[in-house]
Amino acid sequence: MMTDPRHTRVLNCEQFQALLPELIGSGEDISLHPHLQTCDLCRELLAELETIAEAARQLFPTVEPPDDLWKQIETAIKKEEQSGDNGADSAEPVMPSRR
Repeated sequence: MMTDPRHTRVLNCEQFQALLPELIGSGEDISLHPHLQTCDLCRELLAELETIAEAARQLFPTVEPPDDLWKQIETAIKKEEQSGDNGADSAEPVMPSRR
């Protein structure tokens, strides 16, 4: 519910746009903000930002790991512990070259 003073006071476009990151980050439905009820410019800006955000989510969709991933990791660690190979001696450290 929008009872915060940022939502009830009259804002010009500059003030509203300065608050946009905070408003968007709040998770509230900012389409109900009083400024958007009267300002076509800011309504269009918000719609464009939402389109861009959706496109970005499409680029990097959330991928859920397989259900047995932790079991696989645990099994690999136990095998490594049983073999006594912790990987520490398997490779020599690489020193950065100096120029």
